[in-house]
Amino acid sequence: MNNTDALGLQVLFRDGHLLAVNKPPGIAVQKDRSGDPCLLDRVQALCPGAAVGSPHRLDRPVGGVALFTLDAATLRGMDALFRERKVAKTYLAIVEGLAPEDGKLMHRLKHAAGSRKSIAVNEEEDGEGISVLQFVRRSAGDRYSLLEVVPGGGAFHQIRAQLAAAGFPIKGDVKYGARRGERDRSIALHAWRLSFIHPGTREALLIEAPAPTTSIWPVMLGQKA
Repeated sequence: MNNTDALGLQVLFRDGHLLAVNKPPGIAVQKDRSGDPCLLDRVQALCPGAAVGSPHRLDRPVGGVALFTLDAATLRGMDALFRERKVAKTYLAIVEGLAPEDGKLMHRLKHAAGSRKSIAVNEEEDGEGISVLQFVRRSAGDRYSLLEVVPGGGAFHQIRAQLAAAGFPIKGDVKYGARRGERDRSIALHAWRLSFIHPGTREALLIEAPAPTTSIWPVMLGQKA
């Protein structure tokens, strides 16, 4: 499914239990301190009468697959899948610099006191409390690389912090060291795919959001590694 509803949301998947939309960058998934309209409210308006829940979040400047549940039982089921790391998440990221062809990053992430930011401390071995991120370079230009990124788990700002710690901040992500921001305050990180076993139907489900067509995304998607 790939339709746009009356509220301007691109619906990627919908059944009686789940709804997935292509989140635009710049909107929060849930209410935050800003008081701005959030994606959850728009989904609730799209599904009147449903008990809409949000089992996972995307950062405000990030776009891509955002998943919502439509009843309490499915929310509990998806919460368990995310908690048990049974949801495969794949992102696309444009980063500054020439990244290696592939890599595996291991860090211990710590919350920076007084700020909504994570600090990534290098670790040599995987283990309890270690955030693991794997990537493959899909293309490269003079200043940027396009990566396919698979995070293990879902720590706060994991992808942003770990790529920056490795020397490859995400394009536009000035919070984590990018040279300059984007005009629309987005960052070049796209939640591309979610894959999991549907908690209601028990069928394998793969949901994919089309890659962005703004900024240098088309150029990077058309280049070679």
